[in-house]
Amino acid sequence: MLGFVKVLREYERAVFFRFGRLLDPPRGPGLVWKIPVVDQIVKVDLRTITLNIPPQDVITKDNVPVRVNAVAYFKIVDPKDAIVQVENYMSATSQIAQTTLRAVLGQHVLDELLSEREKINAILQEIIDGATGPWGIKVTIVEVKDVEIPGGMQKAMARQAEAERERRAKIINAECEFQAAERLKDAALVIEEHPIALQLRYLQTLLEIGASSGTSTVIFPAPIDLIRPFLERADKE
Repeated sequence: MLGFVKVLREYERAVFFRFGRLLDPPRGPGLVWKIPVVDQIVKVDLRTITLNIPPQDVITKDNVPVRVNAVAYFKIVDPKDAIVQVENYMSATSQIAQTTLRAVLGQHVLDELLSEREKINAILQEIIDGATGPWGIKVTIVEVKDVEIPGGMQKAMARQAEAERERRAKIINAECEFQAAERLKDAALVIEEHPIALQLRYLQTLLEIGASSGTSTVIFPAPIDLIRPFLERADKE
């Protein structure tokens, strides 16, 4: 009696063949009756499957050799097609994922592989899903995990990044100097139009010098034109 009954879990479906002919639709979940010798069943798991794509050697569009691996997530949405339309859906999906990974990454330059992962992942997912659709498989996510770059290229990229940082620092310093010069020019124009502003600034500077030196005595240099009448009177006397 046990040979006549199969118990399928919630995430399992049974594809039935009776005398070699496909019975549609697939059965399950729960109890499934089977006629010995006459019926053959193939159980299919409907849960999401994680597929690790082995590392692939790729030559990027700018002729940089890299080694890339990825991971894909897919599930069977049509158990009948997954069994009838392809001999081994796991192996077939893995092979199409590997060839697609090499083909797509070979159309992009290295900078895009490093900075535009989301865009590349979307392209991979769309192509692989389109290829596996006739097999009753839905590819939901494809993620590029690691991009291995040759050691010499890593050093060259580090030097390039350092040079870029130095260039930006010099540009920032030059902009600061330019802004300071602009402010000094504006101050000179104000003083030219209002000479009293220079005297006020001069007095403020003397007060700051006295405060920084810790002394309460401040010497104010006076213009010679201001004290000349006193000097001439002293000579006459």
